[in-house]
Amino acid sequence: MEGHLRDLEMEKRDPRTVVAVILGGGAGTRLFPLTKRRAKPATLMFVSRFQNHRQGGADITLSCLPMDDSRASDFGLMKIDNKGRVLSFSEKPKGVDLKAMQVDTTVLGLSKEEALKKPYIASMGVYVFKKEILLNLLRWRFPTANDFGSEIIPASAKEFYIKAYLFNDYWEDIGTIRSFFEANLALTEHPPRFSFYDATKPMYTSRRNLPPSKIDNSKIVDSIISHGSFLDNCFIAHSVIGIRSRINSNAHLQDTVMLGADYYETDAEVVALLAEGRVPIGIGENTKIKECIIDKNARIGKNVVIANSEGVQEADRSMEGFYIRSGVTVILKNSFIQDGTVI
Repeated sequence: MEGHLRDLEMEKRDPRTVVAVILGGGAGTRLFPLTKRRAKPATLMFVSRFQNHRQGGADITLSCLPMDDSRASDFGLMKIDNKGRVLSFSEKPKGVDLKAMQVDTTVLGLSKEEALKKPYIASMGVYVFKKEILLNLLRWRFPTANDFGSEIIPASAKEFYIKAYLFNDYWEDIGTIRSFFEANLALTEHPPRFSFYDATKPMYTSRRNLPPSKIDNSKIVDSIISHGSFLDNCFIAHSVIGIRSRINSNAHLQDTVMLGADYYETDAEVVALLAEGRVPIGIGENTKIKECIIDKNARIGKNVVIANSEGVQEADRSMEGFYIRSGVTVILKNSFIQDGTVI
């Protein structure tokens, strides 16, 4: 008997008894125009303490976060009892339906003060199932379903034991232009809420075999500069600069996310483009940019100003190479912004 219990305990600790399936996000409409030419990326999530699910005896465990009024309607929300069991589930409710999803979040360990500020429980879209329950749902109950959040989970709450699990660590929804923008810039904070430099939690990405960035007479403040970039006598503040970026003399970037380029143009190609009055990939001389996302391979000329000084919140100017979403200017992938343009 003792040996059997020991085997069960070892099984609970063995990561090989858990299968993780990462599904891509939805259509990415809230991330348009970044999703105009690319699919919405899957975001990897690492959830510790997968044993909370087993010890609690739940059929399904939903990782969740407490949420305030300002963002709650962007998520699937849960109502729970005083033991954390999910009683109902509503996908992105609005108005009266949203208010109906308020709960006492002290059940999840929040203080009374925190609970008043965050009276909603939002699903992170991370679900842990018992194997037989998941197979039953997919094979027999919902064989034609396309979505866990809006179809399978809400219906399952009425029949199965579903429990909420508070994920009390770094996590950000980057499903909108504004949240994508702010999450990237947050990496430049001291210290950042999330760090790429923790040796115990290494991050892996595609190997690009690029050289270090070349930085000449430039001032860089609270920024991240990726590999293979050329920065010449420029000023970069509170910004994230992507691979193969080229930023020329006296250019100023502040609060900017520049995604970089997929390829290099040779010096000869750059000279030829300038001689023809055309714009090379990168940012030209004397250009000033603020509160902006610059998508890949964008060509921004000399003496350009991108600052949205009038505070426009939404604009569709695709013929001119940009959109404005939630006050953030988005320069389109492969676009041309001619010399002297003011946005």
